[in-house]
Amino acid sequence: MKIRNPPTGEKNELNMTSMIDIVFLLLIFFVMTFKIVELEGDFSVKMPLAGTSNSTIDPTELPLKLRLRSDDTGTLVGMELNDIQMGSGPESFDKLRGTIIGQIGSSAPVPEEAGEGPEVEIDTDYNLRYEYVIRAITAVSGYKDGDQVVKLIEKIKFAKPRR
Repeated sequence: MKIRNPPTGEKNELNMTSMIDIVFLLLIFFVMTFKIVELEGDFSVKMPLAGTSNSTIDPTELPLKLRLRSDDTGTLVGMELNDIQMGSGPESFDKLRGTIIGQIGSSAPVPEEAGEGPEVEIDTDYNLRYEYVIRAITAVSGYKDGDQVVKLIEKIKFAKPRR
C-alpha cells in the first residue's frame, strides 16, 4: 500500500537572537573584568645630580660584593665580602654578619629618610647549594635580638652565576 501524500516534516530553526545576546553579554563581562597589569622591568632609575668631581664616595653607597665559592659537589669552600675572607664553616656566617655591622656603622637599622641604604650584590658559583645562599641572605639582612628584629641590609641583588 502506497501513501500518496506524505506528511511534511517540521522544520526546526535555531533562534539566533538569543545566541547573539549571550555572546554580547559574555563580551561585556570579559571587557569589564579585564585588569591591566604593569609591565615587569619598569624601574625608576635615580641618576645622581651633576656635581663637583672632588666629592667623596660613601662606601655604603656602593654595593657590597659577597662572593660565595663552591666545589664540584655544591659545598661552600669560601666566602669573601669585598676581598675580606670569611671562611667556609658555620661560624663564617656569624663573621659575615659582624663584618656587615662594621661596614654599615652600627647594628641599628638605617632609617628610610637617611637615603637608600647599603646594598649587597651576591655572586655565587653555578653549582652552589641554595642552603648557603639562604644562610648568606639571612646573615646580611638582619638578626633577631630577643623579640625584636634588627634589619641590616634590605637591598640584595644577585650577579649572574659563574659556571
